[in-house]
Parts: sequence; C-alpha cells; structure tokens
Amino acid sequence: MKRKKKNYLTAYIVMVYIIIYSAYAGYRIFYLEKVDVCQKTSLYIPSNSTVEEVVDSLLSAKIIKSSEKFLKHIRLSEYSTIKSGHYVVPKNMTYRNLIKMLCLGQQTPINMVVSGAIRTKYRLAGILAKQIEADSVSLLHAFDDSVFLKDLGFTSYNSILLFMPNTYNVYWNRDVKQLFKDMKKEHDKYWTSSRLEKLKSLGLTKDEVMILASLIVEESSKYDEYPNIAGVYMNRLRKKMPLQADPTVKYALNDFSIRRVLTVHTEVDSPYNTYKHSGLPPGPICIPDKKAVDAVLNYSQHEYLYFCAKADFSGYHVFAKTLQQHNQNANAYRNALNHRKIF
Repeated sequence: MKRKKKNYLTAYIVMVYIIIYSAYAGYRIFYLEKVDVCQKTSLYIPSNSTVEEVVDSLLSAKIIKSSEKFLKHIRLSEYSTIKSGHYVVPKNMTYRNLIKMLCLGQQTPINMVVSGAIRTKYRLAGILAKQIEADSVSLLHAFDDSVFLKDLGFTSYNSILLFMPNTYNVYWNRDVKQLFKDMKKEHDKYWTSSRLEKLKSLGLTKDEVMILASLIVEESSKYDEYPNIAGVYMNRLRKKMPLQADPTVKYALNDFSIRRVLTVHTEVDSPYNTYKHSGLPPGPICIPDKKAVDAVLNYSQHEYLYFCAKADFSGYHVFAKTLQQHNQNANAYRNALNHRKIF
C-alpha cells in the first residue's frame, strides 16, 4: 500500500514538473524568444499590406528567418492587425514585442530633409516622394488644391513656401494633407513676434517677403551680401522700378542652364518676367532659406538701385547708385564673359 502511494506521489511530482516545464517552455517561446536581427534595423510597411507582404518585408530586412515562427507568434498573441509605417527594430527584440510594436503602430519618425533653392513644386514633390510613402502625384495634387490650400492661407502659386528648408521629424506614412497641415505649423513657428514686427514695418506681406527672398537666393550664394541685395530690391519697389532680376527670366523660360541672360530672353511673356512686369512675381522662384528671409526683414538701408556680378567671378556683386555707374560695371562683367567665351 505504501509503495502504491509512493508511486502515485512520484507520478504526481513528475506530472507537476512536466506542467511547470511546459508552461515555462511556452513562456520562453511566447515572451522571451527573440527575432533574428543582429543590429538595429529599419522596416517599412506600406499601407494596406497583407500579412504575407509584411512577412516578406521582415524576411527581406533579415529581421526574421522563419515565416512560420512569426505567424505562430501572431496567432498566439492578442494582436491581429499590423499597421503600416516606419519601424526601427532593435537588436534582441522579442517576437512578442515586435508584434506589439507593429500592431499598435509604434512608429519611429523619419528625418525628412528639405534643402534650399528647390525651384518648382514638381521638383519638390519628387524630392519628398523619395523620403515618404506618398507618391509625387498625390503631393502635386495637394500643391495645386486651391480649396485645401485656401484653408491654410496659401495658393497654388506659393504652396511650396510651406516647406521651408529644414530637417523635419515626420511619420513616413503621414497622410499628404495632414503633412501639409504639419508644415503649416512649422511655417508659423518661424514667424515669431519679432519677425512679425519687422514685417509690419516693411509694409509687405509674409508671401511678398519670401518671394523677394527667393530672388535673393537665386541672385547670390554669398550670405553676407544678402542684406545689400534686399536693399536694392526694396529701393526699386518703393520707386516703382521694374526689378529686372535675371533669375526671374530663367524661371519664366524654365531654363536654369542659361549662364548669360540676353535681351532676347527678357522678351518672354510671363508674369514671372520682372523685366516686363513691375513689382514682385506672383510666386517664389525657389524655396528661400531662412537667412534670405531674415535678410529681407533686416535689409540694408542704402541708396543703391543696381547691382551686377563682379568681373572677377568671385560670386560677389558690385553695387551702383546711378545707371551710368551700373553700365560701367555691367560692361566690365560682359567683357569678362566674352573673354571666357561665355555667350
């Protein structure tokens, strides 16, 4: 009888051990088993991806080696729907935490870079489309959506000004219109109370300041002469003189390879041609950087009405108060161009 009880006890202990071991093994598999990635890895899951497509992405990124193992963990978890986005999978992450991250949409923002001197919305849309999920067609629709842009205080002429040069933290799969709203907030942050005060004293609108700044960016690469160039344009605007800015002619012709603007070029019929039309063009000819905008807000007060590239090709300009002085400077530059056979 005692032996029988002893056998029952032994069997009971073995059974308890098996249950505990099985439970622990299951716990290890479900809670502690790690993915195969050996270093921090980025993962992009496009919108409307199927589970099979997600598995393919995980395999391609070498985050997992076995699709069966991942699918088993999905079945065992309380999560089911994987959300699109950009995810950063750290080294030694468990399957459970990976699935939790993907299903809860715990994304990592990307750095969306907008560089200066982007001239057209088509170019900007192409640059953005290489960094976020949205394609260039969707972005172009937003750049031209007059009803949507009106709510943001912009038009199709100046919509590229929403994207001031900077590096932005955004979600890779951000809805296009929501992205534009985010950029409007960033745009408004730039216009601090002190900048708005300076704007008021100029008698210009934000758009006009930024359009003027876009001309400066295209005229010179030398930051230290930006305020002087801004001063020339302000003087000409006040005197109602045509700006006669060569970069606006290139923009009107959509030919930025022109190295020497000739009289024939200035005949182009376009509202952007500041040789034919007084005042500012209807929109920016590029996205100006903040230094150019600040240069307009803090323009140099002088009596110059003209400027011309220096004949030494240093990239700097020589300024003049009279047309006679300007013609002398322009002749010197033309002779330098001829000498270098730039026609």
